[in-house]
Amino acid sequence: MRLIARSIERGRLGHAYLIAGRDRAALEQTAAAIAQTLLCENPPRRAADGSPAAACGACEGCRLVREGAHPDAYWLRPEGKTRVIRIAGVRELERVVRLHPARGGWKVAVITDADRLHPAAANAFLKTLEEPPGRVVILLLSLRPEALLETIRSRCLRLDLGGETAGFSEAQRAWIEELARAASRRPTALGARYRALGRLLEALGRIRQEVEESVREASGTDPADLEPEQRERLQAELNAAAEAEYRRRRNQFLQILLWWLRDVWLAAQGLGKETLKLPDLAEATQRVATALPPDRARTNLEAAERTLELLETNVQEALALETGLLRLDFGE
Repeated sequence: MRLIARSIERGRLGHAYLIAGRDRAALEQTAAAIAQTLLCENPPRRAADGSPAAACGACEGCRLVREGAHPDAYWLRPEGKTRVIRIAGVRELERVVRLHPARGGWKVAVITDADRLHPAAANAFLKTLEEPPGRVVILLLSLRPEALLETIRSRCLRLDLGGETAGFSEAQRAWIEELARAASRRPTALGARYRALGRLLEALGRIRQEVEESVREASGTDPADLEPEQRERLQAELNAAAEAEYRRRRNQFLQILLWWLRDVWLAAQGLGKETLKLPDLAEATQRVATALPPDRARTNLEAAERTLELLETNVQEALALETGLLRLDFGE
């Protein structure tokens, strides 16, 4: 928030910010505070370019933002059972932000749970990021920023609320904790590794199911209304879209393995806890690191990276993951 405040005061506000954190309510409160500052009609301070640099909290503009009714503050949220942001929502956001401000000054667009953008919606949204309208600020809020397309992340200024690991889901954390505990035992029981593999495959199975349901719902087309040839073509397109999105989310899920192996490698070099991405696993990480020289810890990290690359081919998923996990060296 301080970074944005300084940018406002200097008249150097970016057009898009990715705000990540662990608490959705805190993210929305931060977005509302930014919107109030930009849309305040009686600001106690102004920036070098004349824009509001602070919110009074009492004017009509501040009140409307607080009540979620300001015409120049647009909020886009996931909808439906699968909580997906569809392409229709992105099209409406694009239309709104390109309109002239109803009350003059700035327009603010907030996308809550931006990581829930459907792939088609995310690709459509890129156009707005690449060709942003003037005096428009777009705020993307996310508990899982790593799930966003890299092309979207690279076009936003990143702000983190609530720590470095805000992007890791509970399922990711539960899985890596189980693997870390198993790896820290001497010797590591083969059965423990297979249990970790089983938990991973269960988590990926849930992700695949969510993706397939999301893609079907977002298509907006009932196959029963189509001719057989059209139905077959639609199904092929949906299958391809689901597979592409599943691979992206699988890769995102497995990033936590790379981060933990990186922590082990750093710990094996004698670096302190302040370098760890996953400080909650510091004890297990240190136990594994004490059994591995740095070069072997580095080999683990490289082997996991190769497994993720292999998964992008047509290799059998379960076999690739089994082989990759069993080959990791934990100093037994």
